Amino acid sequence: MSATFGQNFKITLFGESHAEAIGAVIDGVPAGIRLDTGFIADEMRRRAPGGDLSTPRKEADEVRILCGVKDGVTEGTPIAAVIFNTNTKSSDYSQLERLMRPGHADYGYFVKYGGHNDVRGGGASSGRLTAPLVFAGAIAKQLLAEKGIAVGAHITRVADVCDSKFGARVDAAMFDRLRGMRLPTLDEGVSDSMRAAIEAARADGDSVGGAIECAVVGVPAGVGEPFFDSVESRISALAFSVPAVKAIAFGKGYELCGMRGSEANDSLYFDGDVVRARTNHNGGVIGGITDGMPIVFEVAIKPTASVFKTQDTVDVVEKKDAKLTLKGRHDPCIVTRAVPVIEAVAAIAVCDLMR
Repeated sequence: MSATFGQNFKITLFGESHAEAIGAVIDGVPAGIRLDTGFIADEMRRRAPGGDLSTPRKEADEVRILCGVKDGVTEGTPIAAVIFNTNTKSSDYSQLERLMRPGHADYGYFVKYGGHNDVRGGGASSGRLTAPLVFAGAIAKQLLAEKGIAVGAHITRVADVCDSKFGARVDAAMFDRLRGMRLPTLDEGVSDSMRAAIEAARADGDSVGGAIECAVVGVPAGVGEPFFDSVESRISALAFSVPAVKAIAFGKGYELCGMRGSEANDSLYFDGDVVRARTNHNGGVIGGITDGMPIVFEVAIKPTASVFKTQDTVDVVEKKDAKLTLKGRHDPCIVTRAVPVIEAVAAIAVCDLMR
């Protein structure tokens, strides 16, 4: 099992949802960087469950840094950090040793690891592992901020409720406003409709999915490589490490299919000595390399697989068809908590490309 990403800013994740702890090892952070622990705590809180739209499982998600940081300043050595799991109810998952959850990674893990994988709370396939990813992203964001680069995201869709998209003129000030919102959207009133869609799914014992749009501003032109190490490739590789992400598109994405070339092309002009584009249909990346416009991408997030409706499945012990009715604590929609996770994905990938 590979749990490591990166070449210059390298992260390794470890742990399971109901193990003693989860965590990350981060390599490539230079010495002498004073970490803003308050900012890290804020990022962790943004991902943590809370309110009536998420799982009842409450975790403090306090990060304990074991090494690599002294008196709040990085040492230049690998940073190891743990987040202890303090609120587990493992008995809720005993039936999953034999009954596979439809839409979840249970069956694939069972086959690949011969049934030795930890099924409690989803084990290593749980969204719980996005907590150390957010921690790594919080450090990456601080390194990028020193270069004038900022990352932000908003919810573009929950069920059939949609928000507007970032335009070509997205900036860091917009990100500051979004950070303070539980359901960050650009359009007023949309979050109320999204909340209603989530609550309706919860009341029905079901779940809904959605989409998140993320932008990175301040990245200069010329970052990235053609082919296999393109900016899109590196961001996509990390985005698909988030369990529920099923699609990603840069810029206008699938809308480009219906455009003519004259419409899809981002025309260029000089703004003083700087080359800029009048539009950003291609999401700030052409040929795998940045063009100086904001990097913009959108990810599709499927509905939470764990629902409380009775579903058809299989019993892998008795090797027969079966019915599954779940117990446990599950989010009716994980899109709301995934916003800082997708930001972390972008920050880590860009930090790796920039260093």
